Amino acid sequence: MPAIEVLNGNSAAAEAVRQVNPDVAAVYPMIPASEITEKIASLAADGQIDTEILTVESEHSAMSSCIGASSAGGRVFTAAAARGLAAEHETLFIASSLRLPIVSAVVNGALSAPLNQNTDHSDSMAERDCGWIQIYSENPQEAYDNIIQAYKIAEHMEVRVPVMVALDGFVTSHSAENTIIEKGDEVAEFVGKFEPLYSLLDTDNPKTIGSGTGPDYYFEHKRNQLQGMINSRKIIKEVGKEFGDRFGRYYGFFESYKLDDAEFALLLMSSSCGTAKEAIDRLRSRGEKVGLLKLRVFRPFPVQELKETLAGLKALAVLDRVLTPGSVGGPVFNEIRCALYDLEKRPRIFPYVYGLGGRDIRMEHFEEIFADMREGQTKTAETGAAVRFINLREEDG
Repeated sequence: MPAIEVLNGNSAAAEAVRQVNPDVAAVYPMIPASEITEKIASLAADGQIDTEILTVESEHSAMSSCIGASSAGGRVFTAAAARGLAAEHETLFIASSLRLPIVSAVVNGALSAPLNQNTDHSDSMAERDCGWIQIYSENPQEAYDNIIQAYKIAEHMEVRVPVMVALDGFVTSHSAENTIIEKGDEVAEFVGKFEPLYSLLDTDNPKTIGSGTGPDYYFEHKRNQLQGMINSRKIIKEVGKEFGDRFGRYYGFFESYKLDDAEFALLLMSSSCGTAKEAIDRLRSRGEKVGLLKLRVFRPFPVQELKETLAGLKALAVLDRVLTPGSVGGPVFNEIRCALYDLEKRPRIFPYVYGLGGRDIRMEHFEEIFADMREGQTKTAETGAAVRFINLREEDG
């Protein structure tokens, strides 16, 4: 029988890593992800895992170490957050271009300036085009489940793409909830034994990794990299179903909440979805046809599945927890608007920005968004497309 433990998101992530038992973990402390690497290092010191702990001098070095260890044929883990993830920027592209199945927990945090260590999605959204699969977690249970699935997805022979599993800093990472922890032998059986495609340590079969190339072949290399992301669409769904069949918790690209007959809906990610569900329940009790789509997988972006799910709505509010200066709305809004563009009858789509630097978003804010959408149905498209800021003191520059 599985155990139920009271864990915060960081501890749940570390527990998943303990059960996967990777060969190498490169660790460098960065708030609010420090607790993950501290716990993994303690587990190794106590002999509870066989993982080789590499203590490095920076996040750039942590990902570089992961690249080396994965190229040598090892199963690898690391964790990053906020400025730490930004410091890895160059190496993230290298890891994905080499098709290395590295798994990283990303504890989302704001980027300076001003200095802020609380959550928003500035860090992971800045890396949205680096070639990593991105999976977002609402709570500690999902952080645990997603890391376990991440290994099976990343290491699949048709994929071989690194995966970052995101959880909101402090909101999820440091808040404790009842979390179901599966039996270790069942998790190990689910994940399976890692089978590397090659190893740089295999001197009888030498390989060249990460060599230079010019215009004559670079384009082809990048197109080949894309294939793993394309293949992952099928594998993510298969792994989510297999996980559900074994453990009772099913996962896909997103979760639909009371969308079947909804006329107005929210679309957002991560920890704020719990509050949104409460607001929707309150509005449903008043007879309002409202719902939520909780986006779990941002990369690869599930275009076809979203089109099928959102086509019947009158209006959709897309909430981004990141500021993208110079753009019309945030990354999620622009992806959604592009995905739904060719529908003959598509919902009005309204862009919102919320929660920067850990700013609260409460049930009354979600109720205001639904009211705003209903009113916006009578406004011009130009007015309806204007980005709205939630829980902002003032909008003057």
